[in-house]
Amino acid sequence: MTADVLFAPESAELKFLPEGPIDLGAGKFSWVAIAHGPDSMTGSLNIYDLNTSSNGCFPLDGRPGFALPTEQPGQFLIGMERRVELFDIRGGKPQILCEGVDAEVENTIINDGVACSQGIIFGTKHLEFSDKRASLYFFRASDQKLIPLRGGQICSNGKVILEDSAERVTFLDIDTPTKTVVKYSLDPEQGTLSDPEVVLDLNDVAAFPDGMVGTADGKGVIISFYNPEPAEAGETRYYDLDSQKCELVWETPKSPQNTCPLLIERDGKIQLVITTAVEHMTVERQAESTNAGALFIVETPFDVAPATTLVPLG
Repeated sequence: MTADVLFAPESAELKFLPEGPIDLGAGKFSWVAIAHGPDSMTGSLNIYDLNTSSNGCFPLDGRPGFALPTEQPGQFLIGMERRVELFDIRGGKPQILCEGVDAEVENTIINDGVACSQGIIFGTKHLEFSDKRASLYFFRASDQKLIPLRGGQICSNGKVILEDSAERVTFLDIDTPTKTVVKYSLDPEQGTLSDPEVVLDLNDVAAFPDGMVGTADGKGVIISFYNPEPAEAGETRYYDLDSQKCELVWETPKSPQNTCPLLIERDGKIQLVITTAVEHMTVERQAESTNAGALFIVETPFDVAPATTLVPLG
């Protein structure tokens, strides 16, 4: 299936690295511009309104890996650089909740994250994409404690919560260069993590798995693939977790670097939003990939979109 351009930012800053779309309800979703250019040290939180086809941009003083809506309207928990902070789109000074992420290593920043009923699970990425110095973390909301879960990753990307309770949080995780999706079980109270179990091997795909969302029935996942090579289109794929097979592919024409997917209700149907990026593209590749950096939308066969988990604030 071929996706249509939903939003093509006018500025190069917003086209560079869009990621992390989250359904906010009422036809709106948030997304982050991780950086506003190859040499930029700042990005932004954005809110797109499907009802009015408009985008609101909220500049940040760092590079956000994720922005997750909280139980308080207008407030987002943002993982940025090496800290987690509470940001209010209505104004006011951001409140830093924890610092010192990856304090013992160099050249990493916070990347993708997901909310659960007990807090947030997030990872970091090595900025040169070559060394296993990134880590996986749990930020527990009840006591605002940062708990390291494991190291040895390069670029911790897409995450999906499968089971969520006070006793156990089971989730899927992608470390992009390995091209695998693994399953973990987290004990939130003890802050301990099980050994990884590979549930999908994606090494048959030339592109790299980036962002990921689950379907509402828990039977499958949708993964956006980042293709650093010239291509006519990018791909976002649906995988059945039982069969481990790809059952559906959505293409983004003239935009091969897909970053993240989002299932959202629009006009009574469940549609798929796909973010894409210009990052690392030469001038020649940008001339070929004229839709790079756009947000796309496309039909899906699903009847229900997964509910958004709001981050608890303690």
